[in-house]
Formats: sequence, structure tokens, C-alpha cells
Amino acid sequence: MSIMIEPAGLDPQWYRDAIIYELHIKSFHDSDGDGMGDMAGLIEKLDYLQDLGVTALWLLPFYPSPLRDDGYDIADYMSINPDYGSMADFRKLLREAHSRGLRVITELVLNHTSDQHAWFRRARRAPAGSEERDFYVWSDTSDRYKDARIIFKDFEPSNWSWDPVARAYYWHRFYHHQPDLNYENPAVHKAMFRVIDFWLDMGVDGVRLDAVPYLYEEEGTNCENLPRTHDFLKALRSHIDSRFQGRMLLAEANQWPEDAARYFGDGDSCHMAFHFPLMPRMFMAIEMEDRHPVIDIMEQTPELPDGCQWAIFLRNHDELTLEMVTDEERDYMYRMYARDPRARINLGIRRRLAPLLGNDRRRVELLNVLLFTMPGTPVLYYGDEIGMGDNYYLGDRDGVRTPMQWSADRNAGFSRSNPQRLFLPVVIDPEYHYEAVNVETQQSNKSSLLWWMKRIIAMRRRYTAFSRGGISFLRPENSRVLAYMRSSGEEHVLVVTNLSRHAQAASLDLSGWEGYRPVEVFSNTRFPAVRQPAYTITLNPYGYYIFHMRREEAAEALTGLFSPPMLMPVSGARFLDVEVREALQRRVLPGYLTRRGLLGTSAVQLREAVILEAVPVGGKGAPSWLLIVEARYQERQPEWFGMLVSLLAGEPARQTVREAPVHLMCTFGEDAPEAVLVESFDASCRCGALLQLVSRTQTVKGRHGELAVAPAGGTRGRVRAACAEDAPALWKPHIHATSVVCGESVLFKVYRRMDEGVNPDVELLRFLTEEAGYPHVPAYMGVVEYRRSRTSSMAVAMLHEYVQAQGDAQEMCRDMVRRFFDRVLAARGEMDIRPRLYARSPVEAAGRPLPQEYRELMGDMDFAGMQLLGRRVGELHRALAFSSEDSAFAPEPFSTLYQRSVYQGMQSRVKQVLTRLERSLALLPESARDDAARVLELREEALRRMRGFLTRKLDCLKIRVHGNLHLGNVLRSGREYVIVNFEGRPDKSLSERRLKRSPLRDVADLVRSVHYTVLTVLMHESVLRPEDRAFLEPWADLWRIEASGAFMTTYLEAVGGSRLVPENEQGVQVLLEAFLLEKAFMELDAELKAPSGMVGLPLAAIITLLGAEG
Repeated sequence: MSIMIEPAGLDPQWYRDAIIYELHIKSFHDSDGDGMGDMAGLIEKLDYLQDLGVTALWLLPFYPSPLRDDGYDIADYMSINPDYGSMADFRKLLREAHSRGLRVITELVLNHTSDQHAWFRRARRAPAGSEERDFYVWSDTSDRYKDARIIFKDFEPSNWSWDPVARAYYWHRFYHHQPDLNYENPAVHKAMFRVIDFWLDMGVDGVRLDAVPYLYEEEGTNCENLPRTHDFLKALRSHIDSRFQGRMLLAEANQWPEDAARYFGDGDSCHMAFHFPLMPRMFMAIEMEDRHPVIDIMEQTPELPDGCQWAIFLRNHDELTLEMVTDEERDYMYRMYARDPRARINLGIRRRLAPLLGNDRRRVELLNVLLFTMPGTPVLYYGDEIGMGDNYYLGDRDGVRTPMQWSADRNAGFSRSNPQRLFLPVVIDPEYHYEAVNVETQQSNKSSLLWWMKRIIAMRRRYTAFSRGGISFLRPENSRVLAYMRSSGEEHVLVVTNLSRHAQAASLDLSGWEGYRPVEVFSNTRFPAVRQPAYTITLNPYGYYIFHMRREEAAEALTGLFSPPMLMPVSGARFLDVEVREALQRRVLPGYLTRRGLLGTSAVQLREAVILEAVPVGGKGAPSWLLIVEARYQERQPEWFGMLVSLLAGEPARQTVREAPVHLMCTFGEDAPEAVLVESFDASCRCGALLQLVSRTQTVKGRHGELAVAPAGGTRGRVRAACAEDAPALWKPHIHATSVVCGESVLFKVYRRMDEGVNPDVELLRFLTEEAGYPHVPAYMGVVEYRRSRTSSMAVAMLHEYVQAQGDAQEMCRDMVRRFFDRVLAARGEMDIRPRLYARSPVEAAGRPLPQEYRELMGDMDFAGMQLLGRRVGELHRALAFSSEDSAFAPEPFSTLYQRSVYQGMQSRVKQVLTRLERSLALLPESARDDAARVLELREEALRRMRGFLTRKLDCLKIRVHGNLHLGNVLRSGREYVIVNFEGRPDKSLSERRLKRSPLRDVADLVRSVHYTVLTVLMHESVLRPEDRAFLEPWADLWRIEASGAFMTTYLEAVGGSRLVPENEQGVQVLLEAFLLEKAFMELDAELKAPSGMVGLPLAAIITLLGAEG
């Protein structure tokens, strides 16, 4: 019979005001010297926890267990692991905690048990169909519930495992040694009700329900968040409410906000649930130095029923989990917070808070400010209050479960045992060594992180607005500043944070707060009263203010044109002497990179441009160099650029100054320039020296690294033949790459922007040439990589076959549109003013015949050209899905979670663009303002269209794609097309460009390119009269839809039966419409960031795509 230990306090909603402290009993304190923490040791440290200011303890599993998953593999729900103590010890822990006002929250793993549990041992031996056997989920095959994702994908190949005793497969959503209970069996319900009664009878205040979304299984679903799960939780809540008062259920549902909110029911299910999506976005915001990730996810967070509360945290006890982010966001988080792949696990990062933030005290404080002031109950992980380090070399997630560091004594004061007996070693990393980072040391230092944590916890407990109040975000122009008001009744608290590493200023819109005085909560310092709506504030790097907003009376009671710089005379032989190199770095490169647009919006943050390497590639009398330049910034990671530069003298130099100043970097000489440095490859130069870089296989040593050359198999002979020809070079500049055509067979492509990692242009062209045998790309011939260490490399240049092209598909499309407009204008008097549109979208137009009168106007040859293009793109996607063995290319199925993450990314980006459009409205050309206002009015319609992405599970695949398939990247060679430039969008990271996506993203790029070309001809063709443009506008829509429909017809035929796209027209339409909208918004964003006078084109496109032409 259990003995009731009365909970502390009487407020039934105590969890809303709680500060939860999460700990492993085994990791906290060892009382008996056996190397393992225990309950008696925890009792000894309760005074410390009371002094810290926390109000509730969350105890991770302490039940008997094989400990193959840190105790979440439970072997007996109603006992205590003898390593941690006895049942008497636990009752004493409850009494001692309650006497100090501390609530106790325990774990209940509803979903599964250990395979050592008596229930499972009995089930595997029981006859099939018996109640005992049906305690778990069994099957004769392993092909059921295929849509359920594998959660621990780093460790488990399947959700099914074979049991040789039962001679059947059993279901497990986590490790194979954790079989899932069968909640279809009423006996399981009764058993779990008995378990929870046992602990609540004893006096436990709350129960964390682990892995709660996965209780039921159902074919055709992802087996998560099923309606019967919610029915069970409501029955459990009713059962508890009828027997106990003031108890709490906390759902661990790692889901998007709208799905997690369902675990509250109508206030009749769980009392609390974790807000998983918020946590990684706080880290994203501080790394991106932009508030959008936080505001965006909070705006998607539903209102909660009365009495319910989110639990918020800075990292899960296992890892910084990244399940509820988009693929792009996860890629960004890995690059920023887990550069070492060993720090990654499953879909997360196994690091503690301080190491994640580079042990930067300011960043640690800032994230804790967010934790303690955002809506929800904060959860603090043991050791984070002193900035403990970790040791991810221990494997699994043990690196964040090391012993608590109490003092500088042996074993960090955790245990008196021999250090070799410790269950895990203490942290001895020099930066986080227990002799420096421990409770005792920080207790004696009032400036320590521990004392700061005590103060912010006390501040949090002082204001009800934080625990029970609402939130409203302020939106200053400076996006590096995150500001919000927390309000509860007459209590208002303003939080202002600087997400940047540099000092910032912001003007806060405090309309309606006139007469209030901000009072800083830690110091009680009174700031100037609000006298007008705009309230200017400045913040230190990663600074923050928390203000109690008091009424005034209460407060009183308490580039111009580029001119290249002149440098000293220099000869070609001494071009890169130290003095000249320094002058180039200081006086030339920063201005040139900015003027050429290579730095984008980062130009204002440029600190310096450094020449890492200068490799001679010219010939005698025509010196040229391949430069590798590193741009270093004040507030972001460096970038690298590749440049081919030449030194010209005499008449070629003077001719360049007169005729091609855009490529001019600087001049040498006092009066008339004796020489000029240009970004080009001298036309008089021969190709021999350049091609020798690739024809030889040895490495070329540089100042800071080495160039490593890797010719493609079987191509070395062709390269050597081109070297022997020593043909004149043809230089072809481009914003993203500089190409040198050697003779008529070889193209040497130098990447203007480089990055560490696998370049998708090289990777995809090599795969398509050597593996898939796709004929409509230039043949891959080799790559030049720059290596600064054995583990770091970047593609500098690529060699591939030179394609003799007669232009690109954009020129072809432009000519088609011109011819069509000419024919329409010529027949103007013989037909209707407005054509009839037989389809509203390319998908609808696909495969449907066009009336003969319109077909003659459009031209059969033009239709044939678009049909051939569709077929070639479809064949490209089939080739990219060719491999099932290479993980980088193996196709992957869509899942509902993936669809949700894609939708999350799309709608988030669209919201950002609309915010930027609203702020830029007054700066737009007058001719574009009406369309801009119309687009802003269509905000909800655009988001509604994108939500179509979520209406159903889409049965299709994601694969590697081209990534930037506009018409300009399709060359015309004879009667065929050749697809080029597979590097994707250069403004994205290499790892993001390598993500697998729906091939319909490429289709959307191409269809948008067609639309863009049509609008360009219509709106900017100088020979069209204004009255002609008005007449041609509906005809332009007809051509756009039907030409895209011709493309889609053959594309869908080419990919038919491959699962690359949904089999039904509606599924294709949903995907393509969403991708087209997103693409148009991204084009608008590019125009707003770097205006080119063409903002009207994406605005018109968005209005057309939303069918709101009016």
C-alpha cells in the first residue's frame, strides 16, 4: 500500500508559474561512493535547488532498466532502479522536496517498454491472438505502416524487428529493444492507468508522457497524432481528475505548433505540452541576427484553452532537436552549431548550451532571457546554470549526461569513488574543466553565471505577465532587434533584445503607451518616459532590457561613378610582391567586389579582402593569374571568390580603359596608365598554361593551401590535345562564373563564389556523365579543388566539354513571343479582342488540344520546341533518380512531416517578402505601387493557396534537382537542347543546394522563366506601342499558359510511372502552384533588395498566379 506524500501548495494551476529543473538522478550527486548518482544524493542537494529558485523537479526515468536508452527502456513501471535507491528513498525525496515548495514531475513512457519487461517476455511466448500476446504490436510481415518515419534513423533501419521466440515481427518506433505497446488492447489501458495511479497516490505532482504521439498505428497514415491517441489522453485526464487534485500531465509531442496544440484538447486532455519548434528558432535568430524565425513560429502558435500552458526550453535533455524545422533550416543549424559531424545525432545536435554558443556569456544570457520571458513554463537542464560543457566523443547522447560539477575536488565533487568507477567521466575539456566550471566556485563569485541565473529566475517569478500573460510583438525597422510586450491585467513588461554581435539602435512604436515610464527590472533604473510613439533605444552587443511599464505617476512615486585607384608602377614579374599585394587587398579588392555586386547586401559588413593564392596561368608577355580571394566580414562567416585577372600594358591597357571599364580593377602609373589590372583573360593569351593545371595530376602548392587537380577518367588525352593546340582563349564573363573557352572543345569554368564542401555543379555533372549517361549535358572532364587542410576543400574550377550553341532557350522563347505578338497584331481586325482561355494553368493545359485558330497563331514549330524541352527536362529528372545505392542521389518519398516542413519554409519566406514589400511601398516606382498594394491585399489568398500543400499526403519522390533551371541555363545546339550550370542558386549554401527536392521545383523555375520572358517582351519591348500592350496582354496570358502546357504535356509523359510527381493531375497542380507562387515571391524579394527597375514583373506575376487580375 502506497503512502500519500501531500504535494506542495494548493494552486491547481501551479505548473503555469513553475520554473522546472530537469535532471538525471544518476548524474546529479552520488551519496554512497559507487560512482552513480542516487536519490539520497539528490536529497542532499535540494537546498541548492531551492536557493537557485526553481519550483519543480523533472526526474528522468529512474525505473529498473537495462539502460540501453538512458532509462527510457523501462523493465518495471512500479519499482526503483536499485542503483538509484529504494522506494523508501523515493518517498523521502517527495517529502523533502514538498517541504521546500518543490513539485516533483516524473516520467511515464506510455508508448513502449524494454524488451526485458515481464509483459514482453510473457507476450513473446503467448499464443498469437491472446490478450497477453496482444500487449504489443505484432505482424507476420515487416511491410505494414510504411508511411511511418524512422525516428532514430542513425541507428535503426526499420520500425519492425523479428523476434525469433514469437516468430513474428514486433513494432518499435524507437530502438529495436523498445517494443511498442498495443493500445488497441483495453488491457494495456488498464495496466497503464494502474501505473499512473500508483505514482500519483504516492504524491507525484506531474507526469511527463514520453513519446505520446505514437500510441496508435493506422495504415495510410504516418502513425502520429491519430485521433484515438487524443481519445485515450482525454480518458486518462478524466480518470486522473476524478481521483486527484492539482496534478499535471505534460505531453512530449515533437510536432508543429498546430499538431502539438491538439494535445490540450479543449482543456480536457494534457495540461502542458512542449513547444518544440520554438527552441531551434531561438538559436536560428541569434545566429542569423534576425528576429523573423521567432516571430514567425509564434504567429503560427494557436491560442491555448484556459488552464493550459506550453513548456519551453533551450535544448532537449538528449539533444538540440531539429525535427520541427525545414530541411533548409536544419542544414543551416548544422552548419552554424555542429560543424563537426560527430556532434550530430539523428535529427539533432548533442551539445550542451554553453558549447553550442561558443561559451559566449553574452549569448548564453540572451537566450536565457528569451527562455524566461517568452510565453510558457521554462525548463532548465541541470548544469546549464553554471555553463557546463559536454563530451560528445562518449557516443550516443551520453556527452550531455556527464556528472554534475559541484566543486574543484576529485570527480568534480560528484562522487567519492575511484574516478574509474564513475558511470561517465567528468568533463576535463580545458575550456569547461570541472576545476574551473563548478557550483562552489560560482557561488563565491557574485558576477558568475550562476548568480545571474538566480537573478533572472527571481525576476521571472516576480511578474505574472511572464507565466500567464499574452504577448504582442513590436516590429522596429531594425530586424536585429526582437521586442515584445508581455501583459497580464494591469501588469505590462517590455522585453527588448539585440540579436546581433554588434551594438544596435531601434525605434520602438509605443503608440498607446504615452505616459508610461520603462523601469529596468533588475536595477529599478527609471528610463525616460514615453512622450511620443517613437521610442529610440540603443543596445550593447547581445544586449537586452526588461522593463516594467509603469504609469508616469506610479514611476515618479518610485558609390558614385567608379574611379580605379592608382598604384605604384609594377612589372609583370613582380606583380604580387608584398607591397603590391597589400595595396590590392586594401585599396582595390573591397571596392571592386562591391561594385561588381559579388558581395550583395554584405558589402557594408566587409572588413577586409585577402588574396589567399595567386596561381600564374598566363603565357609569356600576357601575365594572368587565378586568384582565390577571401572576404572577411564583421558579422558573418567569410566568403571565397575565384577570379581570373590579367595585367595589360600599352595599347591593350588604354583600349580597356576606353571600351571596357566595367572589368577594370585598377591602373598602374602616374599620368597616363602604364598598365591596368582587369578581371578577364587576355584574348592574346594562349590556353596552354591554363589547361596544364588540369592536364597534370600533381598538386600545386600555394601560400595558404594547395590546388588539387582531378581529371575525369578518359579525358586526360583530350585535355592534353587541347594543351598541344595551345589555341587562343575566348573569355566569357558571367556573374557567377568566369569561363575560358580553349579551342573548340574545352571550357575552363572558374567559380566566382566558392564554398567549402561538395559543389553541386561538379557533383551533378559528374554523376550525369559518368553514372546516369544522360546525353543532354556537357561532358564532365575534371575539377580543380583548393585545400587548406586534409578535411577542408572547395571547388575552384571545373573543366567540361564546350558546347557549340546557337543561343539559349530564353532567346528562343523571346523570339517565339515576338513572332506570336506580330501574328496577333497582324490579325487584329479579324478576331475577338480578348481570346478565350481554355485553361488557367500549365497543368490544366497539358495534353488538351488548342483550337486550330489559336494554334496557327502560336506556330507549330514553337509548340514543338516547348514539347522537346519538356521531354528533355523529364528525362533529366529520371536520370537524376537513376541511383538507388548512392545516398546522395537515392530518391526519397514524401511524408506528411516533410510536406509540413516545406510548407513552413514557403509561408515563412512569403511573409518575409510581404513585410519587406510593405516597408518599401513608398520607395517603389509610382507605376508599380497599385500592383504592390494589390499583392499586399492578397496576402491571405497567397498563404491559403500554399496551404493546399497540406491537404493530403502526396505520393511522390524528392530527388536531386538542377536547382536553378531557368531558360538561360538551357542551350540550343542544333535541333537539341543542352542543360548547363548545375550549381543552383549561389546565394544558398552548398549543403542547402544539395538537398533533395520535388523535381517540380525545377519545372516551376522553368515555367516562371517562361512567364518572366513573356512579361519582359510585353512590358519592355520598345517597338510595342502602349495601345498594343493593352491589347496584347490577354494574348500574352494565352501564349504563356499554352506554351507551358505544351512543355508540361511531354514532361509528364517523360516522368510517367516513376513516382517523381503525383500520378493525379490535382496533386501535380497543388505542388506546382505552390512552387510557382514561392518562386514569384522570391523574384519580388530580389527586386526589393537590389532594384533593377523590373519590380513590376514579379508583382504582375503574383497577381496573375492568384487569379486576381481584376
